[in-house]
Amino acid sequence: MAKDSIKVRLPGLGGQGAVTAAHIAATAADTDGYYAVSNPFFGAEKRMAPSESYTRIGTVPIYDRGEVIYPDIIMIFHPQVITMGKSYTMPFYAGIKENGLVIINSDHDLLTATDKKTLDDLNVKVLTHDFTKFAIDQAGTELATNMAMLGALFGALGTVSKPSIEEGIKDRFLKKYTASGGTATLDSVIEKKFKKKQELIDKNLSTASAAYDLTAAWAKEVGLEPILEPSKNNNGNQIGRASCRERV
Repeated sequence: MAKDSIKVRLPGLGGQGAVTAAHIAATAADTDGYYAVSNPFFGAEKRMAPSESYTRIGTVPIYDRGEVIYPDIIMIFHPQVITMGKSYTMPFYAGIKENGLVIINSDHDLLTATDKKTLDDLNVKVLTHDFTKFAIDQAGTELATNMAMLGALFGALGTVSKPSIEEGIKDRFLKKYTASGGTATLDSVIEKKFKKKQELIDKNLSTASAAYDLTAAWAKEVGLEPILEPSKNNNGNQIGRASCRERV
């Protein structure tokens, strides 16, 4: 049964853009009429150090912030979160709720038999896909991995539209926003990779859009039940899994 609010945990490594993905996810959801907040959580700010971000989305007001202990969705940005325990929460799926979702960025299955049984018992669906390679194929750089993961999240949810994702991306990259020194450095690297911001936005949009389509098709194939209740957008129209997919 779809819920009136969900919590998303995004563990990864510093420099992968999980903070940015969480921020854009909240902005996109807000654009589609949801209540949404995001916040990062990290220790020493350096590349490849453990990092987590959190996004909360709901049709009801959200008052809690901080670390997400019991997520509905977990998005693993790097295999080392699982293989080397580079995470603030171990095992990586600790606290996952029943009927939840795990999205893993990897080119091969990383789950042990115990992991699979635990998640199966909770009716948690798991999508493992090499979103780094996907980003390279779509945008020509692994720096767009977070955009691929972002698209995958909303493709699975089916309740936030592509136009709202576009607004979230534009809001993030056309405005001056700094969550941390590491985030600012990553922005600088990205902007040097794409000389014009419009090219940056277009590449990010195409990557997120393609990942959205891929994951929406996967969700339909595996029978993923709706996780989040649809919201009313600014025009008062309901946006649900079916209608959203028809528009994309």
